[in-house]
Amino acid sequence: MESEVGVKTESCRSCGSMKVMVDYRHGEVICRGCGLIQEDKLFDFGPEWRAFDEEQMNKRSRTGGPLKFAKQNSGLTTEIDRYDRDIKGSAVPSERKAQLYRLRKWQRRSRMGTSVDRNLSIALPELDRMCAHLNVSPNIKEECARWYRKCVNKGIVRGRSIESVIAAIIYIVSRKHHLPKTLKELEEVSGVKKKDIGRSYRTICRRLELKMPVIKASDYVPRLASELGVSGKTEAKAIEMLENARKKGIISGKVPISIAAAAIYLAGRMTDDKQTETIVSVNEVPESAIKNRYDELLREFKNKDLLKAYPLPS
Repeated sequence: MESEVGVKTESCRSCGSMKVMVDYRHGEVICRGCGLIQEDKLFDFGPEWRAFDEEQMNKRSRTGGPLKFAKQNSGLTTEIDRYDRDIKGSAVPSERKAQLYRLRKWQRRSRMGTSVDRNLSIALPELDRMCAHLNVSPNIKEECARWYRKCVNKGIVRGRSIESVIAAIIYIVSRKHHLPKTLKELEEVSGVKKKDIGRSYRTICRRLELKMPVIKASDYVPRLASELGVSGKTEAKAIEMLENARKKGIISGKVPISIAAAAIYLAGRMTDDKQTETIVSVNEVPESAIKNRYDELLREFKNKDLLKAYPLPS
């Protein structure tokens, strides 16, 4: 049987000929001019199966599951169940039950072999719980798990509560993706004081040399608009209004979420969106702050008649 060969563009180091072929069957690179073997240890990184059309290729191709940093073993673990059944569902012979018991026991021990594994066994379920409570998307949760693993390996978690570090990482990642969470929310879901979360946040930023982006008021608009159920036109109008106010410098030094709530309320008055009237029900922003920011925006845009026609509901 003839070997599978292919032409290689590199020249021979002996005679300089360009007639160099690759023998995939024997793993060699051979010069056709002088017969010198250029290389004799080639690696085949392709699959071990052959396919002659696209249907066979799709049927025979296979791969493992994706890596999941939110799982303790990155999603690449083997489970030995407790039912003592083989792959066909038949009962395992009694003489092998003791062996399965030992395998099961050592599997549990291997998962908790180091302090990092023991820490992750507590922290990752806590991260899953907090992300579910805060409605954090899966991709942000995966990034939070990746950053937490980095903090554990660098020893940042040592001497601090796991909950405060997880809350700080959620704050960092959500802020990085312009979907910020407030410290009050993180305090409620984690049970840790805002002061401790802030301390962990500053430590992580210092140790990992992170430069966090500045939170803008427009980052809170999609979240508040989703909670209130306002229209897309109102949301776009609020973002446009905040961008103009930012350029004029009238919102500097103000709490971003209060400015966002006031802009949504004012945009709802302009678009006649009744859903914005429930803006005072937002737990993170007091009614007085919304009222003050609302008045400031009205004064800036010179629309005082709108304030008289549509006062803030009590």
